[in-house]
Amino acid sequence: MSTLSALTNHQVRLASRPVGLPTRDNWQHTAEPVAEPPEGGLVVQVLYLSIDPAMRGWMNEGKSYIAPVGIGEVMRAGGVGRVIASRHPQYQVGDHVSGALGVQEYASLAGDELRRAGLTRIDLRAGSLTQWLNVLGMPGMTAYFGLLDVGRPQPGETVVVSGAAGAVGQTVGQLAKIKGCRVVGIAGGRAKCEWAVQELGFDACLDYKSAPLKDELRRHCPDGVHVYFDNVGGEVLDTVLTRLARKARIVVCGAISQYNSAAVQGPKNYLSLLVNRARMEGMVVFDYADRYPEAVAELAGYLRDGRLKSREHVVEGGVQAFPEALLKLFSGENFGKLVLQVTAG
Repeated sequence: MSTLSALTNHQVRLASRPVGLPTRDNWQHTAEPVAEPPEGGLVVQVLYLSIDPAMRGWMNEGKSYIAPVGIGEVMRAGGVGRVIASRHPQYQVGDHVSGALGVQEYASLAGDELRRAGLTRIDLRAGSLTQWLNVLGMPGMTAYFGLLDVGRPQPGETVVVSGAAGAVGQTVGQLAKIKGCRVVGIAGGRAKCEWAVQELGFDACLDYKSAPLKDELRRHCPDGVHVYFDNVGGEVLDTVLTRLARKARIVVCGAISQYNSAAVQGPKNYLSLLVNRARMEGMVVFDYADRYPEAVAELAGYLRDGRLKSREHVVEGGVQAFPEALLKLFSGENFGKLVLQVTAG
């Protein structure tokens, strides 16, 4: 551990709260020596970071399901890495781990911080490092519990998912197919829609950029939408509300179309919930933390037998590239789960 003092930890901290899209001015790049771990603590070299839409909400002040990132704090981010120093009996040097590591090159965690960071060992025999940030990580957990516990799809029902080529959407659609449902995705761009159908096995995928979504939903969901997994909110949500089947379930997972808006637009067609005796319910993946192993075991099995695919969009450039990488989410540039490579290895 004597070599730690020679290492420099480059970090990205929140300098100010953005209005609209984050800019370079909202970030501060800092560097500090890597400290020796205290008794019961450890140091993790960060290899990859998960870039998620939820990050935009974490930058805002105000009450939410999780405390906002404080001004001057290292930006919150889930990641995977390798233990390089340990004074904790359950972690050995060389172990691969996942957890809230932050946008930095090294995470030095005291004993009481390990639980808050949700640090867990990961088995690379079950999936690659980037898959542990996708189908075996938070997006996969979100898809699994959001679809199965909140959406409760039944065989033969029609499941519609927006953001179908994104991190959560790709797993929602594949899992719904595994459970015997008809799956219709919504995505932006021909290439994403073709991938969802040809590679992931969706029954259809609607390109909202090229044709009226209402007409396409009517054509591909003649019996209505039984489960809608919403990742985008806004006009897409409003349009799907017009096509609900009786007793439909809407899973409110995210609303990326609204995250940079000064005034969030709520659903205008919400009375469809009344007419169709439907239910709309929000879900936060952290509520299911004690059941993550259950989901990982099932999803890893589907990966092994080829029924589930996992696509990641990896951005290189280390932590310095984080501000630009985050913006890819809101331009729709990412194709698959967006991941930032911090350190090769």
